[in-house]
This record gives sequence, C-alpha cells and structure tokens, in this order.
Amino acid sequence: MPTTPAPPPITPPRFTTARLDALPLEPAYAEEMAAVLADPALYGFTGGEPPAPAALRARYERQCAGSPDPGERWWNWVLRVREDGEAGGELVGYVQATVRGSRAEIAWVLGTPWQGRGYASEAAQGLVAHLASAGGVRELVAHIHPDHAASAAVALAAGLGPTGEWEDGERRWAASVTPPPAP
Repeated sequence: MPTTPAPPPITPPRFTTARLDALPLEPAYAEEMAAVLADPALYGFTGGEPPAPAALRARYERQCAGSPDPGERWWNWVLRVREDGEAGGELVGYVQATVRGSRAEIAWVLGTPWQGRGYASEAAQGLVAHLASAGGVRELVAHIHPDHAASAAVALAAGLGPTGEWEDGERRWAASVTPPPAP
C-alpha cells in the first residue's frame, strides 16, 4: 500500500553555510531585525517601508503560527553571521520559503550594511540545498523586479533562471533541484 510522505514540520530546521547560521524565525528577533531592515533603500523595488519593532514582532508571531492552509509551510530564518567561525555574531537579514508539496517560493533580504559581501548568494545557495535535502523540495520559484540586478545575481548563484512569466511586475525565476544522494 503506498504511503504519503509526512508534511514537513511547521518550524523549519536550522541550517548553516560557511559564514552564516540560518536560525528559525522567532518573535524575539523583532527588535534586532527592525534595525537590520531600517534603511528605506531596502524597499525601492518591493515597496513598503521599514517596520517598527512592534509591527515586526506581530508579523513574526503570525509567521511562526504558520499558514492556515495545512498543506503549506511558511519557513522563515534570520541570518546571523558567525564571527571567527563562532556563533553569536549580528543578524544581517533573512531568507524564507513558502513550501507546498515539492514546490517552494523563496526570497531573501539582506540589510544594506551587509550587502555586497556575498552573504545573500551564500544564504540563497544554502537555502536551496537545505530545501532539497531537509524539505523534499524539487521545484523553486522566486519573483524578482526586472531592474533589481543584485537580486537577479543572487538567483543565478542559487541556480534559478529567468522565465517568460511575470507576476505583479516581477519576473518569475525558477529551477528544478535534484535530491541529494542517499548516504
């Protein structure tokens, strides 16, 4: 008798890259993340404005509670830089994935002081590998403003490519991923 795979957990497993710890989102990160996301320049392509700590805490509480759709997972991680290879550095941004079955829509944001150091590409590559191995994801999607060259470069580094599809003025980027080899 065929079995259906268990849905992925509501709280995402943490993962690491060479320089970053991706920690599952918690409302307690709101104040520090409000400072990371405080530059209005971050919202030039996406719209919006820097969130106040209380508003960000409320958003994080909703995100941590999970999607009302039991077939969908909202996986969110804050990114903490490791100092000299050790945990405990500062938060620099976040990555997220909305996982539905074997498909995930992903996004990344790095605070402006930490941009240009390769952290976004490293985090996106780590996210893709993590989703393929821990989350069973086989199809990735991201939506990127056509003028956002830095985000397009991150998507390319993570293995995504532009498609001819558009949504709300943003180009759809996509990739198929293969599962890691069995141990």
